[in-house]
Amino acid sequence: MKYYLTLLSLVFFISSSAFSQEKVVKYKVSSGETINQIAQKFKVTPYDIYKLNPDARAGLSPNTVLLIPTATGEAKKEVSETKTAVASGKEIIHEVQPKETFYSIEKKYGISDEALKAANPFLEKTGVQIGQKLVIPAKGSAPKAAAKPAKEKGAEKYVYHDVQPKETKFGIAKQYNMTVDELEKRNPDIVSSLPVGYRLTIKGTAPKTDSAPAETIKPAESKKPAEASKKAVTYMDYQVKSKETFYSLGRVFHLTQDELVALNPSLSEGVKEGMVLKVPAGYIAPAPIIAAQVPTEKPADSSVNKPVESTGGGIKIVDKVKSTENENAEIVELTKKRGINERKKVVLLLPFNMAKVQSDTSGTANRIKNDKFLNMTLDFYAGAMMAIDSAKTLKLPIDVAIYDSQETKTTSNVVGLTPKLQDADAVIGPFYQTNAETTANMLRSYNVPVISPLSKDSANPIDNLYQTIPSNDVIKNSVFDYMRSKNGNIVAVVDKKKESVINYIKQNQKGVAFASLTETGGLDVANLKSLLIPNRMNYVVMETGNTAMVKATIKALLDSQKTCQVQLVILEPNSTLDTDEISFDNLVKLKLMYPSVTRESDEQPVLIYEKQYRLKNKANPTTYATRGFDVTFDTMMRLVQGKTFQETADLMTTQQVDNKFQYYRKEDGGHANKGVYILYYDSDLTLKVAN
Repeated sequence: MKYYLTLLSLVFFISSSAFSQEKVVKYKVSSGETINQIAQKFKVTPYDIYKLNPDARAGLSPNTVLLIPTATGEAKKEVSETKTAVASGKEIIHEVQPKETFYSIEKKYGISDEALKAANPFLEKTGVQIGQKLVIPAKGSAPKAAAKPAKEKGAEKYVYHDVQPKETKFGIAKQYNMTVDELEKRNPDIVSSLPVGYRLTIKGTAPKTDSAPAETIKPAESKKPAEASKKAVTYMDYQVKSKETFYSLGRVFHLTQDELVALNPSLSEGVKEGMVLKVPAGYIAPAPIIAAQVPTEKPADSSVNKPVESTGGGIKIVDKVKSTENENAEIVELTKKRGINERKKVVLLLPFNMAKVQSDTSGTANRIKNDKFLNMTLDFYAGAMMAIDSAKTLKLPIDVAIYDSQETKTTSNVVGLTPKLQDADAVIGPFYQTNAETTANMLRSYNVPVISPLSKDSANPIDNLYQTIPSNDVIKNSVFDYMRSKNGNIVAVVDKKKESVINYIKQNQKGVAFASLTETGGLDVANLKSLLIPNRMNYVVMETGNTAMVKATIKALLDSQKTCQVQLVILEPNSTLDTDEISFDNLVKLKLMYPSVTRESDEQPVLIYEKQYRLKNKANPTTYATRGFDVTFDTMMRLVQGKTFQETADLMTTQQVDNKFQYYRKEDGGHANKGVYILYYDSDLTLKVAN
């Protein structure tokens, strides 16, 4: 691919030879350079470069030849003029740019290292730092005279900042009027992550003892905007993906819509797929990279770099949460390890399909890159390995075996593995529902619980089968149960096209009032408002993909907030709400609420898990990786409680990093999970758990 991109660039260069030397110049890309850096170097915008070099949008390779537009002539002229000014005996002031060094500055102005440091004595102590104003001495001038304009500052007072939950490097750097690069340079430990509670050095040198006085500076108010020094922030290019919106981009880069538009004026016309945006560097989550070493038929005993620990080892579990059935139910902390007796055996059946990988003529690396199902499997495996290592840290008496289930939607090799599964205390997998049911049926007579980790399908009634992902009806029921527990007045705004939702509510949720629709299928706003009750919380369940109906509903509810308590509710993800036509601020005002099988948490154990995962895998944990951890760790912890897995399933509700496990016996047989979170957007723009 690199060769291909380089070839395309060269072809484009040849085809552009008609441009005169006055309009464009050729530039060879150095290793590690980005379009933003090159644009800053030549004082043009990234879009100017992309216009002449469309292939560059796919990435830059070292030694690629780029065409740089007209402004480069002015840039060369400026460099030439500065050298002329130095040679003719004129002093100039130079502001240090990102990645500039002593050598590059001295080469640019044609001066010696001694002359530069003589004119700027403070460089001996501080070195070159972004934003510094340096005196560039005229050639042949006396060192003392040259040094006069630059005044050395006294020793800086030590200023620190303790990282708070949900803070980012970009936000902290902006608060103290510095760049992310400067922040990381002063605090090398935060390059890979930003731990909550970590004490950052903002200015000066940290005192040797805790007794030394520490001074914090006030954010924003400490300097008037006009007085605040303007320092360059490090940026990078980001290409907009399909279905991304201002809201999704804002969450990734921690910027408001106004800030995104200010950085990228083209966004004033809306977010469009393929756009190349200027964004703060360092806030793109890297693609999943999981080691390809996969054990197929032996116990998983390979150690992990660092176990997931939290004051004593293992991910700790939060204390209490209300159940939809029992207001006094609590989430049990299984790390107390009650009643541990004999060693237990857990088996993981994961679809590595190693035979297919090894027979793939395109190579293992290519298979891993292109096979989404294999990537999902490897992510799940990586999370499971973190759980296994945590169990070792806790010294749990558990043996783990991992086998390749070699499965597709309709086939697997679990029948041949039966002799190895009969003595297991729990089997996690297979992934596909039909294969999980086959495994459960084979092991039913041995009373071995089979935990289905990923399937969302409704399971057949098999006593020893445990479904870990709640069904769609269970998810919907949970939010209605919550609304009723708050004595809410429930009103439904449902599009005529959503027949399944209409039937579900009519059959399962008695007493819900439906807002009337007009003859054309639009919302009857007056009727909706008439269904709202003062002095009582009104939950309006909106199920429609029609933008006009969404807008009408939101406007009606915002108007009604003057006289009623109103909260907007959806039962499932609604892509219309992610479009630019719907104001995210309005959704926050209405505290948009919805059910979810996962949560977003900044609790310390969760942050520890994410940090340790990043350290081991050089990537952020995906949803599948976290589910791999949660299902595996929860299963192991249940087995060491001095009870069978089935007994703990009947008695205990647990909560791990993202997932809650609240098993119940289905009427027709088997077990399913009803661990659902009710989430809502709070006024501080964060997601909160309502239940």
